[in-house]
Amino acid sequence: MLALSSKVGSLLRQNGKIPMTSMLNSIRCMSTSGKKLFIGGLSYGTDDQSLREAFSGFGDVTEARIIMDRDTGRSRGFGFVNFADDESASSALSAMDGQDLNGRNIRVSYATEKPSGPRSFGGNSGFQGDKGFGGGFRGDSGY
Repeated sequence: MLALSSKVGSLLRQNGKIPMTSMLNSIRCMSTSGKKLFIGGLSYGTDDQSLREAFSGFGDVTEARIIMDRDTGRSRGFGFVNFADDESASSALSAMDGQDLNGRNIRVSYATEKPSGPRSFGGNSGFQGDKGFGGGFRGDSGY
């Protein structure tokens, strides 16, 4: 909490105002635990237990989970490892990033919270009010 108040204080000293995005990003970063790691580039053969075993040498692993595709039931090639303390997570990140696990070079980074709210699927698709569904014939373009 001290680090958060220090960050807010430094933002205030910069110009007397705190941009809302800066303040929200600071809070989000400060609230994200340094105990949870994102592990990418996993072999499809890696399961929760083998992921736990690969990282348990760095400290107490409280959870190791491979993310599965809900339609196929197959691994999506990434997962998360939670540690009991920040130091263990930091050691694992330094030692394991770029290393081979089950025949694949894995990427290890601190996990960030997924934004809440409805997902955006981007672009100009979907219902556009009186413009129809995502473009196409507009009626005034001389088709």
